[in-house]
Amino acid sequence: MAKKITILVLIALFLGLLPYYVLSAEQKQSFQFSQDRQIQQIKSKKPVKIKLHRTQKGEYSWDLTGDNTDDVVQADRRLRKLLKLE
Repeated sequence: MAKKITILVLIALFLGLLPYYVLSAEQKQSFQFSQDRQIQQIKSKKPVKIKLHRTQKGEYSWDLTGDNTDDVVQADRRLRKLLKLE
């Protein structure tokens, strides 16, 4: 008797949860993949390259290279601030 009740409860649970599984499968099929053109055109940002030179007198100078001039200017300001040249 207990086995029959257990089997009936399991069947009821299975049938009760079946519609949720079917709905989730339908939602997966209705998903459409799309590409955003703006994201594809983003290039990776290259860092500013700094070559630091020190003279025999203890003075510093540097060479900055990079693709973006704003980043180069910002790096120059930061170096001057860190080395207290301004």
